[in-house]
Amino acid sequence: MTWSDKLSTSVKSIAPSGIRKFFDIAAQMDDVISLGVGEPDFITPWSIRESCVYGLERGYTSYTANRGMPELRKEIAKHYKRLYNLEYNSDTDVLVTVGVSEALDIALRAIIEPGDEVLIPEPCYVSYQACTVLAGGVPVSVPAKLENEFRITPEELEIYITPKTKAMLIGYPNNPTGAIMTRRDLQRIAEFAEKHDLIVISDEIYGDLTYSGLHECFAAMPNMRDRTILLNGFSKAYAMTGWRIGYALGNEDFIAAMTKIHQYTMLCAPVTAQVAAIEALKHGEKYMKKMVAEYDRRRNLIYDGLNKLGLKCFEPKGAFYIFPDITSTGMTAEDFAEKLIRQERVALVPGTAFGKSGTGHVRCSYATSIEKISAALKRIEKFLG
Repeated sequence: MTWSDKLSTSVKSIAPSGIRKFFDIAAQMDDVISLGVGEPDFITPWSIRESCVYGLERGYTSYTANRGMPELRKEIAKHYKRLYNLEYNSDTDVLVTVGVSEALDIALRAIIEPGDEVLIPEPCYVSYQACTVLAGGVPVSVPAKLENEFRITPEELEIYITPKTKAMLIGYPNNPTGAIMTRRDLQRIAEFAEKHDLIVISDEIYGDLTYSGLHECFAAMPNMRDRTILLNGFSKAYAMTGWRIGYALGNEDFIAAMTKIHQYTMLCAPVTAQVAAIEALKHGEKYMKKMVAEYDRRRNLIYDGLNKLGLKCFEPKGAFYIFPDITSTGMTAEDFAEKLIRQERVALVPGTAFGKSGTGHVRCSYATSIEKISAALKRIEKFLG
């Protein structure tokens, strides 16, 4: 028997993550400075870790309700009421998931029929297209332009709308570009979604990492609360990547459908991570703000440094990524990334890992120390020379 002949066509059609390729190369080399993987270099704040330890001492080792611990769901609902004046019923409108990755997967599976099209502004996170395919849908890439700071417009979306379009999947602040959307930008996208009766999945995992005022929440746009499946979590803002804890917010029909899939696949998120997430929402904001301030320092350093080296890039306004244009080198993004890691031991990710719209760019993560960023810039300067 040939096993490859037995595999799902949809699984065979998707490529492995372009991010992990360069992470794996870096793992086999010494003295590598990684600007590749989007993971905070901070340790989860002590009070959050301590709450987990205390929870274990108190015997929190069992399953929780499928939707998550009631106290955590209440804190999530309170968080959105306080920040965005959004009303979510913690009993029906909130689902705690195993990271935002699970939330994205089951949101798509809950709404997609075979052949349904999903509009996806690009460049975008590597999972968006793959999860759409695995759900039986058809991802439709909508290029966002550098000259518009990678913000998407209704006019661009209109080009790709068809009778088969069912949903739109957006992620701002954006991975890989660091782009954000203004309130006016989002209002226009909301009007487009309403005009075409689209469901909107809004991935806002980087929402707290915004450097020019409060993040604009898509569900808070007029008439969007019940049309939006809002995804968020704790990995980036609270340095809790390994805890695998996220959540989805939406009207009760969306959340009920997602819960059906969740209860048959994951059952519930880990209880220890849920206990830690409660502490993060109750008392973690001061730690989060310190981390954001440090990311801002790093952002300014790498933005200035790359531009001085002739790698032009617009100033990222959110997340912890910058997306320099490397076409002036005459290399493709893949060649640039591979030669840089092998010659100067700096790891970054070619922009094409995030879709064709990433051609001519590379993604650098500044979720690492000032010292490492400074050293990486010197190595890149030597490489360019």
